[in-house]
Amino acid sequence: MAEHSCLVVEDSPMMRQLVVFALARIRDLTVLEADDGVDALRKLASRRFDLIITDINMPIMDGLKLIKRIRGDEVHKDVPIIVITTEGANEDRQRALALGANVYITKPIQAPQVIARVKELLHLE
Repeated sequence: MAEHSCLVVEDSPMMRQLVVFALARIRDLTVLEADDGVDALRKLASRRFDLIITDINMPIMDGLKLIKRIRGDEVHKDVPIIVITTEGANEDRQRALALGANVYITKPIQAPQVIARVKELLHLE
């Protein structure tokens, strides 16, 4: 049984697979996928996650709105959130962090960087 669970919220199937593939290298981590913010909220309603990784630019509900909703939710308000996005502008980074994201990574991602931040936030190794 995995000790930790992570929700990856990303509307691009290719990008989502890239993140999931990188996370597969972390022992004791179960990864679930959501293709947008609304799908993520549905999954968050039924179970608890130890970590959430989200994109910002997504249809229906973007990553910033999702972070705001998570931080306003009693059950998930303390869950670490990693933003992985193409938005490299400093104001985007500031907004995401101000809303409650813990880590902000710009694409293209390097798997070792993502793995290191996930392990750090989950206190693994």
